[in-house]
Amino acid sequence: MLSILSFKFGLLLVGAIWAGAQNQLAGGGSFITLPVLMMTGMDARAANITSTVALFPGQVTGGWLGRAHATGTASLGLRALTIISLIGGAIGAVLLLLTPSSVFARMVPWLVLFATAAFAWGSFFRKPAREEDVVPMGKVPAGAIQSVIAIYGGYFGGGIGFLMLAILAVAGVPVRSAAATKNLLAGVMNFTAVLIFLVSGEVRWLAMVVAMVGALTGSWLGAMMLRRVNERALRFVVVAIGIALTVGLFHGGF
Repeated sequence: MLSILSFKFGLLLVGAIWAGAQNQLAGGGSFITLPVLMMTGMDARAANITSTVALFPGQVTGGWLGRAHATGTASLGLRALTIISLIGGAIGAVLLLLTPSSVFARMVPWLVLFATAAFAWGSFFRKPAREEDVVPMGKVPAGAIQSVIAIYGGYFGGGIGFLMLAILAVAGVPVRSAAATKNLLAGVMNFTAVLIFLVSGEVRWLAMVVAMVGALTGSWLGAMMLRRVNERALRFVVVAIGIALTVGLFHGGF
């Protein structure tokens, strides 16, 4: 029994290191931590909550390092986007906790499928916004879109980076600033979600600590590898993992 437990947590540590590095290099780390946490015996909802908490420190680090380049849109300032993200993340977290585990388990394959599609679209099919493609969004539409993304981020979160990048690019935010803003807002929306999860009683603490240590180690390794890895090839790997995970979840393989 002890050897099986040791194997599962060893697998979790390796998976979390991979996830942390992957988040630094291309994103999609939760595609690794979610199934590995489920393999340790957790239900899908507990695995999603534990994964969110474990990956959060690395997410905060990325957002903090690029904060100087973060900006708002023409109609909505960064402070307003931050407040919307804080509130939306909290709403998403509460909705997740109100969702019965059995219901969430049936939703997960569809959520992963959506996240994989968003990742693939953002990686390979989304074209950089041209000047003529820029849409002058008013405060209400921009705020509404960010609210929906933030709620989804607090609830599940897969693919939020590409969703925000797309909206910011269409709104005319330069690529470098859009990337920094995306990282900052992703950390912000998960901040309130993590606070709620920490007091929910749903975090599996031992697994979370193992995954967090692994993810932070992986984040450091990923930062060191940043200039040496073919990012496009890595994105293909992420999409392949997402497809395999989706198929596995639909067939009850995790």
